[in-house]
Amino acid sequence: MPLFLLFLAVPLIEIALFIQVGGVIGLWPTLGIVVLTAVLGAMLVRSQGAAAMNNLRQSLGELNDPTEPLAHGAMILFSGALLLTPGFFTDAVGFALLVPGVRSAVYRYIRARVTVQTFDYGARPEPKDEPDIIDAEFEDLDQPNEARRGRSGWTRH
Repeated sequence: MPLFLLFLAVPLIEIALFIQVGGVIGLWPTLGIVVLTAVLGAMLVRSQGAAAMNNLRQSLGELNDPTEPLAHGAMILFSGALLLTPGFFTDAVGFALLVPGVRSAVYRYIRARVTVQTFDYGARPEPKDEPDIIDAEFEDLDQPNEARRGRSGWTRH
C-alpha cells in the first residue's frame, strides 16, 4: 500500500509543481530548466558513477566488505533515473542522492534496519606444495643424420 501511495503521490506533486513554476516563469523557461537538469544530472551521474565503480573495485581488491560501495553505486544509478525523469520533485531527490553525505545518511538508515546473517568471500585456495608436472613426449636429436632422414626440416642440421 505505501508503494501504491508513492506511485500516486509523485506524479501529482510533479503536475502541481509544473503548474506553479510554469505560472511564475512561463512555459519555455520551465521546459528549459527540465532539459538543463536532465543534461547536468547525466553528467554528474556519469562522473560519480565512475568514482563509485573505482571504490567498489578497490574494496573487492582489498577483500573488504563491498556493501557500502554497492549501496552508493545503486543510489547513484537511482538518482540518474530520477534526474532523467521530467519533474522538479524527482530532480530534487535525484540531486540530493548525488551528495555523498546524503547517500551516507541513507545507507546508515537502511543498514540500521537490515540484518545480514552471513557474509563470506569463500575459501581461499591453499597453495600446492607439490612441484608442477608436465606430461610431454620427446625425441632425441643427438642421433646421427642418417637416422633422422625423411623427417621434418626442422630437425636437420
